[in-house]
Amino acid sequence: MSRRQIPHRQLLNRVTSWLAALATATVAVAAFTAPASAADKIKIGVTGGPHAQVMEVVKKVAAKDGLDIQIVEFSDYVQPNAALAAGDLDANSYQHLPYLEAQVKDRGYKLVNVAYTVTFPMGIYSKKLKSLAELKTGGSIAVPNDPTNEGRALLLLQKQGLIKLRADAGLKATALDVVENPRKLKFVELDAAQIPRSLDDVDAAAINTNFAMQAGLVPQRDAIAIEDPHGPYANVLVVRAADQNKPWVAKLVKAYQSDEVKQYINSQFKGSVIAAW
Repeated sequence: MSRRQIPHRQLLNRVTSWLAALATATVAVAAFTAPASAADKIKIGVTGGPHAQVMEVVKKVAAKDGLDIQIVEFSDYVQPNAALAAGDLDANSYQHLPYLEAQVKDRGYKLVNVAYTVTFPMGIYSKKLKSLAELKTGGSIAVPNDPTNEGRALLLLQKQGLIKLRADAGLKATALDVVENPRKLKFVELDAAQIPRSLDDVDAAAINTNFAMQAGLVPQRDAIAIEDPHGPYANVLVVRAADQNKPWVAKLVKAYQSDEVKQYINSQFKGSVIAAW
């Protein structure tokens, strides 16, 4: 008895079905063997200096967990939040919580803090004075011109007994909130990143530690007054609100707050930068 022949069209349909099934199986296997997805590759904005140095260590730790970090350095405090809000970054690590809160309120950014990182105690520096007691009447002091860091500098000067602020001025104090200034000090408001360059032009300057260190200053050695490291100015890791629950954020926080990173901070910065977790 002869075997029944399969019509040409039916045979063609069967071959097509087999090929489709094979293609589906190939895609399925590829899904299991594919490299890390785009969600595991992130861009993080930092300011140069300690924030960038610490993030290099975080990058190495995160890589063990499948998170690929690209570090993008900025030279000011304004652009990293703008870039994050615009979607050009996935996260940033450079600012303390009061600054973030002020930016969110003033600019409407939908950004959130997901972890504490480090604290940089602000210091007062001078090329002309060995102590604040030498500051003469009418002396000039450079302070950051952004709302939270200016308040921070003025609070430090108040703690040193040089001025008195309005009782309700809080963390966002400005020179307009100074109600007692017995030495008639002049406050020179400058961009925080530019203040180290102004030391030759003023009697003293309040400088954020990351910018001080970039300028070759060692807070514990060179500051003539320094902030309590356990104040409200711990730095934070920031992402867009829509991303805060994504798996890569948990990986990033885990890597940053690891023992390896804390050990690096302690050994590298000798108390000038302090782990805040």
